[in-house]
Amino acid sequence: MILLFAALRLRWVDAEKVRPAARFLLGAMALFFVPFGVGLTVSWPLLADNLWAILVSAVLSTLVVLAVAGRTFQSLNRRR
Repeated sequence: MILLFAALRLRWVDAEKVRPAARFLLGAMALFFVPFGVGLTVSWPLLADNLWAILVSAVLSTLVVLAVAGRTFQSLNRRR
């Protein structure tokens, strides 16, 4: 997706050439989420038992990523 975005922004690929495929994928988007929904429904008891661990790890990892990204940006910004 990133390569396609870059190619479109740099005008290496004409948007009209990828429009039919993009419309098809957007039309089938709901179908892509069905396996995820079924897996979530089937695994809900296991997820509910570990909900606090999942939430704490998600929040902590988000904070760590934000801190590292912020420090990296500050470091690179100072060098410039």
